[in-house]
Amino acid sequence: MPTDRQNNLYQLEFGGTSIGRRDGKTFEVTIWPTATSLSRPRRGRVDEQNRLWFAEYGGNGIGMFDPQSATIKEWRLPTPWSAPYDVVTARNGAEAWTGSMLTDQVSKLDPKTDEMVEYLLPRSTNIRRLHLDETGRRPVLWIGSNHGASIVRVEPLD
Repeated sequence: MPTDRQNNLYQLEFGGTSIGRRDGKTFEVTIWPTATSLSRPRRGRVDEQNRLWFAEYGGNGIGMFDPQSATIKEWRLPTPWSAPYDVVTARNGAEAWTGSMLTDQVSKLDPKTDEMVEYLLPRSTNIRRLHLDETGRRPVLWIGSNHGASIVRVEPLD
């Protein structure tokens, strides 16, 4: 379960359509519904701007909760039935990545323009967790291939 910079704890309702936050000081719980029915939020991570990003496994999208405005923004993946499992963001907030459990694709979102680019991987993968390496000149996405017994490196040239 992810925590933010104020030690608030987030909970994602994988069986439903909401996210919750337990305040780290008061222990009060607040719940926000997603706009997408059966979104099935999962695997949240908090970015450098203290926003919670999560996969919408059942809603075929990426969700982002902004605690400043107490709102959730959602982006649909172009390919139906992608079943995203995880989301990882770049430190500068310029991109968010997710991987499909079903379509052997990774998707890169530009949250400023809402542009989504999908990359087809070379073999069957069943993607779960993602890691974005930002130590080089440009970010590199690393994913484990559950079906291919391998590690896949995705480095777009754009």
